[in-house]
Amino acid sequence: MKLYIKYMVSNRCKILVKEALKDLGLHFILVELGVVEVMETLTANQILSLKAVLNEAGLELMDDKRAMLIERIKNVVIEMVHHSDELPKTNFSDFISGKLNHDYTYLANLFSEVQGTTIEHFIIAHKTERIKELIIYGELNITEIAYKMNYSSVAHLSSQFKKVTGLTPTHFKQLKDKKRSPIEEIG
Repeated sequence: MKLYIKYMVSNRCKILVKEALKDLGLHFILVELGVVEVMETLTANQILSLKAVLNEAGLELMDDKRAMLIERIKNVVIEMVHHSDELPKTNFSDFISGKLNHDYTYLANLFSEVQGTTIEHFIIAHKTERIKELIIYGELNITEIAYKMNYSSVAHLSSQFKKVTGLTPTHFKQLKDKKRSPIEEIG
Protein backbone atom coordinates (compact mmCIF):
# COMPACT_ATOMS: atom_id res chain seq x y z
CA MET A 1 0.00 0.00 0.00
CA LYS A 2 1.39 3.41 -0.99
CA LEU A 3 1.10 6.37 1.34
CA TYR A 4 1.94 9.98 0.54
CA ILE A 5 3.34 12.23 3.24
CA LYS A 6 3.42 16.02 3.03
CA TYR A 7 6.46 18.02 4.25
CA MET A 8 8.73 14.96 4.14
CA VAL A 9 11.77 16.72 2.71
CA SER A 10 14.88 15.39 4.45
CA ASN A 11 16.65 12.22 5.49
CA ARG A 12 15.68 12.99 9.09
CA CYS A 13 12.04 12.85 8.02
CA LYS A 14 12.65 9.46 6.42
CA ILE A 15 14.19 8.15 9.65
CA LEU A 16 11.27 9.48 11.71
CA VAL A 17 8.73 7.86 9.37
CA LYS A 18 10.56 4.51 9.46
CA GLU A 19 10.49 4.59 13.27
CA ALA A 20 6.77 5.47 13.29
CA LEU A 21 5.99 2.58 10.94
CA LYS A 22 8.02 0.15 13.07
CA ASP A 23 6.27 1.35 16.23
CA LEU A 24 2.91 0.62 14.59
CA GLY A 25 4.09 -2.88 13.60
CA LEU A 26 4.09 -2.04 9.89
CA HIS A 27 6.65 -3.33 7.42
CA PHE A 28 7.85 -0.88 4.80
CA ILE A 29 9.10 -1.76 1.35
CA LEU A 30 10.08 1.79 0.42
CA VAL A 31 10.55 5.06 2.29
CA GLU A 32 11.41 7.96 -0.01
CA LEU A 33 10.80 11.68 0.20
CA GLY A 34 7.03 12.04 0.33
CA VAL A 35 6.26 8.39 -0.51
CA VAL A 36 6.06 5.30 1.66
CA GLU A 37 5.12 1.82 0.57
CA VAL A 38 4.08 -0.66 3.25
CA MET A 39 3.39 -4.38 2.87
CA GLU A 40 0.10 -4.27 4.77
CA THR A 41 -3.21 -2.64 4.00
CA LEU A 42 -3.76 -0.24 6.88
CA THR A 43 -6.82 -0.38 9.06
CA ALA A 44 -8.71 2.81 9.95
CA ASN A 45 -7.14 2.73 13.43
CA GLN A 46 -3.63 2.33 12.01
CA ILE A 47 -4.21 5.28 9.66
CA LEU A 48 -5.43 7.44 12.57
CA SER A 49 -2.42 6.43 14.68
CA LEU A 50 0.00 7.12 11.84
CA LYS A 51 -1.63 10.51 11.16
CA ALA A 52 -1.27 11.45 14.83
CA VAL A 53 2.42 10.49 14.96
CA LEU A 54 3.17 12.29 11.70
CA ASN A 55 1.25 15.44 12.73
CA GLU A 56 3.22 15.56 15.97
CA ALA A 57 6.41 15.65 13.88
CA GLY A 58 5.10 18.32 11.50
CA LEU A 59 4.30 15.86 8.72
CA GLU A 60 0.92 15.09 7.19
CA LEU A 61 -0.58 11.95 5.67
CA MET A 62 -2.32 12.96 2.44
CA ASP A 63 -5.34 11.50 0.72
CA ASP A 64 -6.22 14.15 -1.91
CA LYS A 65 -4.89 13.01 -5.32
CA ARG A 66 -4.07 16.55 -6.51
CA ALA A 67 -2.26 17.41 -3.26
CA MET A 68 -0.31 14.15 -3.53
CA LEU A 69 0.81 14.99 -7.06
CA ILE A 70 1.87 18.50 -6.00
CA GLU A 71 3.87 17.02 -3.15
CA ARG A 72 5.50 14.53 -5.53
CA ILE A 73 6.50 17.42 -7.83
CA LYS A 74 8.04 19.25 -4.88
CA ASN A 75 9.89 16.13 -3.76
CA VAL A 76 11.30 15.51 -7.24
CA VAL A 77 12.61 19.09 -7.31
CA ILE A 78 14.04 18.84 -3.78
CA GLU A 79 15.68 15.50 -4.53
CA MET A 80 17.06 16.86 -7.81
CA VAL A 81 18.45 20.12 -6.38
CA HIS A 82 19.43 19.28 -2.80
CA HIS A 83 20.14 15.54 -2.69
CA SER A 84 21.90 14.70 -5.93
CA ASP A 85 25.52 15.38 -6.75
CA GLU A 86 24.73 16.82 -10.16
CA LEU A 87 21.61 18.24 -11.73
CA PRO A 88 20.27 16.38 -14.75
CA LYS A 89 21.57 17.58 -18.11
CA THR A 90 18.08 17.38 -19.65
CA ASN A 91 15.62 20.20 -19.12
CA PHE A 92 13.77 20.12 -15.86
CA SER A 93 10.40 19.80 -17.58
CA ASP A 94 11.46 16.55 -19.28
CA PHE A 95 13.06 15.28 -16.07
CA ILE A 96 10.00 15.98 -13.89
CA SER A 97 7.59 14.67 -16.52
CA GLY A 98 9.60 11.46 -16.88
CA LYS A 99 9.90 10.93 -13.11
CA LEU A 100 6.17 11.35 -12.51
CA ASN A 101 4.85 9.82 -15.76
CA HIS A 102 2.60 12.82 -16.46
CA ASP A 103 2.49 15.42 -19.20
CA TYR A 104 4.51 18.45 -18.07
CA THR A 105 1.86 20.95 -19.15
CA TYR A 106 -0.66 19.21 -16.89
CA LEU A 107 1.81 19.18 -13.99
CA ALA A 108 2.75 22.84 -14.52
CA ASN A 109 -0.87 24.00 -14.70
CA LEU A 110 -1.85 22.00 -11.61
CA PHE A 111 1.17 23.25 -9.65
CA SER A 112 0.51 26.90 -10.59
CA GLU A 113 -3.17 26.63 -9.79
CA VAL A 114 -2.64 25.10 -6.36
CA GLN A 115 0.63 26.73 -5.28
CA GLY A 116 0.21 30.17 -6.83
CA THR A 117 3.69 29.98 -8.36
CA THR A 118 5.26 28.12 -11.26
CA ILE A 119 7.39 25.00 -11.08
CA GLU A 120 10.17 27.07 -12.66
CA HIS A 121 10.06 29.63 -9.82
CA PHE A 122 9.98 26.80 -7.28
CA ILE A 123 13.09 25.27 -8.90
CA ILE A 124 14.87 28.64 -8.99
CA ALA A 125 14.11 29.23 -5.30
CA HIS A 126 15.58 25.84 -4.42
CA LYS A 127 18.59 26.27 -6.69
CA THR A 128 19.26 29.64 -5.04
CA GLU A 129 19.10 28.06 -1.59
CA ARG A 130 21.47 25.28 -2.72
CA ILE A 131 23.87 27.89 -4.14
CA LYS A 132 23.85 29.70 -0.78
CA GLU A 133 24.71 26.41 0.90
CA LEU A 134 27.59 25.75 -1.52
CA ILE A 135 28.91 29.30 -1.07
CA ILE A 136 28.80 28.95 2.73
CA TYR A 137 30.66 25.62 2.61
CA GLY A 138 33.42 27.34 0.65
CA GLU A 139 34.60 24.15 -1.06
CA LEU A 140 33.75 25.36 -4.58
CA ASN A 141 34.30 28.69 -6.29
CA ILE A 142 31.47 30.44 -8.15
CA THR A 143 32.56 29.00 -11.52
CA GLU A 144 32.48 25.45 -10.10
CA ILE A 145 29.10 26.11 -8.48
CA ALA A 146 27.72 27.40 -11.79
CA TYR A 147 28.88 24.20 -13.51
CA LYS A 148 27.57 21.95 -10.73
CA MET A 149 24.18 23.67 -10.75
CA ASN A 150 23.96 23.42 -14.55
CA TYR A 151 24.09 27.14 -15.37
CA SER A 152 25.28 28.14 -18.83
CA SER A 153 27.66 30.72 -17.30
CA VAL A 154 28.71 32.42 -14.09
CA ALA A 155 26.93 35.55 -15.34
CA HIS A 156 23.64 33.63 -15.64
CA LEU A 157 24.00 32.22 -12.11
CA SER A 158 24.91 35.66 -10.74
CA SER A 159 22.00 37.48 -12.39
CA GLN A 160 19.47 34.86 -11.26
CA PHE A 161 20.93 34.80 -7.73
CA LYS A 162 20.76 38.59 -7.53
CA LYS A 163 17.20 38.64 -8.85
CA VAL A 164 16.11 36.26 -6.07
CA THR A 165 18.24 37.47 -3.14
CA GLY A 166 19.05 41.07 -4.05
CA LEU A 167 22.74 40.23 -3.64
CA THR A 168 25.49 39.04 -5.94
CA PRO A 169 27.03 35.68 -4.97
CA THR A 170 30.27 37.50 -4.11
CA HIS A 171 28.47 39.95 -1.80
CA PHE A 172 26.57 37.06 -0.19
CA LYS A 173 29.88 35.30 0.45
CA GLN A 174 31.21 38.39 2.26
CA LEU A 175 28.23 38.66 4.62
CA LYS A 176 28.86 37.62 8.19
CA ASP A 177 25.25 36.63 8.88
CA LYS A 178 24.37 34.43 5.92
CA LYS A 179 20.60 33.86 5.81
CA ARG A 180 19.43 30.46 4.62
CA SER A 181 15.94 29.04 4.62
CA PRO A 182 14.88 25.52 5.62
CA ILE A 183 13.94 23.40 2.59
CA GLU A 184 10.34 22.99 3.71
CA GLU A 185 9.85 26.78 3.82
CA ILE A 186 10.98 27.44 0.23
CA GLY A 187 8.37 28.12 -2.43
